Amino acid sequence: MVPPHVLAAIIVPSNHNLMANEAPLLTVSGLEVSLGDLTIFRNLSFEVKQGEVVAVIGPNGSGKTILLKALIGLLPHTGKISWSGEAKIGYVPQKIDADRHLPVSARNLLEAKAHILKLPKRKIEETIREVGLTPEALRVPVGHLSGGQFQKILIAFALLGDPNVILFDEPTASLDELSEEHIYDLMHELQDKRGITFILVSHDLSIINRYATKVLCLSKENTCYGAPEEVLTSSILEKLYGAPHKFFHHLFHKADHTK
Repeated sequence: MVPPHVLAAIIVPSNHNLMANEAPLLTVSGLEVSLGDLTIFRNLSFEVKQGEVVAVIGPNGSGKTILLKALIGLLPHTGKISWSGEAKIGYVPQKIDADRHLPVSARNLLEAKAHILKLPKRKIEETIREVGLTPEALRVPVGHLSGGQFQKILIAFALLGDPNVILFDEPTASLDELSEEHIYDLMHELQDKRGITFILVSHDLSIINRYATKVLCLSKENTCYGAPEEVLTSSILEKLYGAPHKFFHHLFHKADHTK
């Protein structure tokens, strides 16, 4: 039996606001989210189309994770969040707190979600193969898995139910460089095979420059949205972070290797 609080942390509610027959997959208009007396962001507006990869960037405390949670109805807000009637949403959190002594395996988690969604067992096996989970990773209690293995499990969990959009919160925040590359390769494969739309929070501007079709910058003073070449400029990054050279290093390093 999987404890309800473990499942609740990573299952998207089924009663989010889905609007039928809208051209964009997601339309956000005048969004404002506050926690108590603190306004995280206000008057935020953007659209996401099917097949796009939208990267959300910004300094710590700018509300990146809060935005993802608001988009799936986990946080109250004002303004408008409209999902197309075609949207089927998966959510991969940055992490969940897994007790190392809790006897819950990855297979337990996947079977629990499949049961809730009334999916046949073959869908679990198909997802396991697609993500590349090993038999050992499926057996071991989730609290004992490496960061890369656990991230794959969260992706597999999100894929059950065949979503066409996945919200991904800092997919490689705690991973080493090799594991990070594997996760982004997996995301790229999923987009090619399934046409999945990604909305992802990331601090790695070299990855964003490589994969993103749009970039959303979050900041209390400076919010912007556009193609990477329009948004990842020294002036905008300086306004966001105050140290553009630090962030541009990776972009230039990538460019040097592609000459």
